[in-house]
Amino acid sequence: MKIRIGIGFASVSGGEFAERVDAMEKLGLDSLWLSEQLSTVAVDPLAGMAYALGRTSTLKVGTSVAVLPGRNPVLLAKQLATMAALAPRRVLPVLGLGPARAADRSAFPVPAGRRGAVFDEALLLVRRLLVEESVTFHGEFFDVTDLGIGDRPPRPLDIWLGGAAPAALRRIGRLGDGWLASLIDPAEAAAGISAINAAAAAAGREIDPEHFGLSLRVAFGELSASTVEALRARRPDSDPAELVPLGWAAARDLIARYVAAGVSKFVIYPAIGPAGWPEFLDGFVRELGPLQT
Repeated sequence: MKIRIGIGFASVSGGEFAERVDAMEKLGLDSLWLSEQLSTVAVDPLAGMAYALGRTSTLKVGTSVAVLPGRNPVLLAKQLATMAALAPRRVLPVLGLGPARAADRSAFPVPAGRRGAVFDEALLLVRRLLVEESVTFHGEFFDVTDLGIGDRPPRPLDIWLGGAAPAALRRIGRLGDGWLASLIDPAEAAAGISAINAAAAAAGREIDPEHFGLSLRVAFGELSASTVEALRARRPDSDPAELVPLGWAAARDLIARYVAAGVSKFVIYPAIGPAGWPEFLDGFVRELGPLQT
């Protein structure tokens, strides 16, 4: 099983973005991941992907995650196809149901109570547009006739999905090519992989066993009160210390437990300030680089 470990940018401003992208490319790191955070200084994930791909030659770039419902699926398919043409095999889309921040949700409008249904239909349309020359699609939410997006990726893009609720796991099995989870422990990861594989088998599909990933926050000091509050809001039943390892040794030990559960792809989000990035990147190469296979 190929273990790969990338780095996630959360609220990184445009002024710092280029420097960090250049540093990751110079160090030969595997991948960069961009979050959907409208109400922060973070760069837009799709615009940031395009910029980073154009600035590098080996670095893979993904979203972790980009919201699909409320986005135009035709435009999204065109954007992904364009990036895949410009940077073959380096575009890693991960799509999710909705933004984590409540303040951002109004920017992705969907009919009340239909976000999951919109997601399913939009994903089907995106997939067809990425592989078919001309698409006619008459759904409940989207309607296109003889529509194409021009050049399509020579190799179909793998589209991973986020989420950990039972409905999300079933959707990944039915429609996804992989899973990028977050804020779950190793036992929950193993149970989620089992549920996804069961849903895939029921749909006559199979998920590549190397397509199970996890976003993991790593701290290097006491967690801030705001971080603890955010973690407890999303996982009130869990101890933040069990989900956020403190230091490199704890991160390596926890990654090993996730690997034993079937996870092989990781996105590390460091809980550090801007001044700590050079030291973090050096430590990342030294402490986590040897874990990759």
